[in-house]
Amino acid sequence: MKERMKWPQFFGLVCGLCLGGLASFSTAAEQPNIIFIFADDWGWGDLSCHGHPYVKTPNIDRLAREGTDFHRFTVASGVCSPSRTAVMTGHFPARYNIDGHFAWVDQNARRNMPDWLDVRAATLPRMLKAAGYATAHYGKWHLANDMIPDSPLPSAYGYDDYGAFNCAGEQMPVHDDVQRAIGFINVAQEQKKPFFINLWMHEPHTPFHVVPKYRWWFRELGLDEPDEIYAATLAHADDRIGQLLAVLDERGLTENTLVIFSSDNGPARGVGPTPLELSYDTATGAGFGLGAARGVTGGRKGYKAALFEGGVGVPFIVRWPGKVAAGVVDEKSLLSAVDLVPTFCEIAGASLPKGYTPDGVSQVKALLGQPAAQRKKPLFWKADSPWPAPKGKPFHWAGYAVVDDHWKLLASHDLSYIELYDLDADPLEQNDLAQARAEVATALKQRLADWQSSLPAEPTGPVFSALR
Repeated sequence: MKERMKWPQFFGLVCGLCLGGLASFSTAAEQPNIIFIFADDWGWGDLSCHGHPYVKTPNIDRLAREGTDFHRFTVASGVCSPSRTAVMTGHFPARYNIDGHFAWVDQNARRNMPDWLDVRAATLPRMLKAAGYATAHYGKWHLANDMIPDSPLPSAYGYDDYGAFNCAGEQMPVHDDVQRAIGFINVAQEQKKPFFINLWMHEPHTPFHVVPKYRWWFRELGLDEPDEIYAATLAHADDRIGQLLAVLDERGLTENTLVIFSSDNGPARGVGPTPLELSYDTATGAGFGLGAARGVTGGRKGYKAALFEGGVGVPFIVRWPGKVAAGVVDEKSLLSAVDLVPTFCEIAGASLPKGYTPDGVSQVKALLGQPAAQRKKPLFWKADSPWPAPKGKPFHWAGYAVVDDHWKLLASHDLSYIELYDLDADPLEQNDLAQARAEVATALKQRLADWQSSLPAEPTGPVFSALR
């Protein structure tokens, strides 16, 4: 197999493409379609193009082969709801007191959380809709919860159409996501509008709603049952992505459609041996539970819910033929989920709302092959993490983290314990430099304290259920 190029090898060729490309998609007549595929608990290592020994993801691999694979993308949380808040708003989720997943109202109240994302927040679909896009959301929602019946529907946030689960109202079957997206593409083409689709897939979150035919794909490998179930679950999601890509090909939309594959956080794993049992989710139904969770992180520390790279470092593969370089691996550009709003808006020619300032920055130049020498804004994380570290989860103690340039500081919730890493030299966070580089650690700890002081003490506004 031909080795994929690293970005420096491609730099000279791409510079010319970038300079021309930046001007070429700003007019309404040439607005690209945007499809953002956001998987759920999909680990960085759970792709065959990332070296997984038995998982088969030929369609996601195709995106990597025809686009650029960014290895330093991070989401804004190690768990679902805050991670999705950042994608929708371009803000760190702590600004909305969203530090964990939305659950029933009593649990939200105990954790000082709202019951849903504030409908008054500036959101990506509203911004793109104002720029002439047809907007849709299919798949997981979880910016509220299906157990909160008076929570706002996805349509309240700027979507023309939606089919979702983990929301109020009717729960869309988890495997209907791509067919609904294909139907919406038909409508947008009839309307002669560019389209934006958030495709938030269920896989590979528990329960694993595995379809038998995909298990047969792995029978000859001699895997144990949990590995077979996990591989089959990922294969089903990849197969649906292939159906979507085929429709783009058939309708001549591939060249003018930006497609991104990513994940909301790192993979879920049980603490110690976990039996393979059926479980039930009120939004998605019955399936196999955590005993079939076999996700891997590509050597990164920790799993879902951790602020180490195993929890927040996820796949980010971008395809946009003629604009984003094909077959390239970018190991330099530090990208974040809070960058998506300004990036998509620049690509779409959409204006940011008056008075709105994203926590992220536009990364169009990075997508087009010009990695920034240094990130312009630091990144912050807040998590509902216990301290000291719980038994069996040694990397799930950090309540806060900050990344500034190539430095990453993790801290306990009371800032009494810190660790410092040089992500350029040590991307897998193996060498704690908190003592050796005490001046850096002290400066970043102060940045964290300053950021803490800027956060609201409690949620406010129309964000509480009548069930409280």
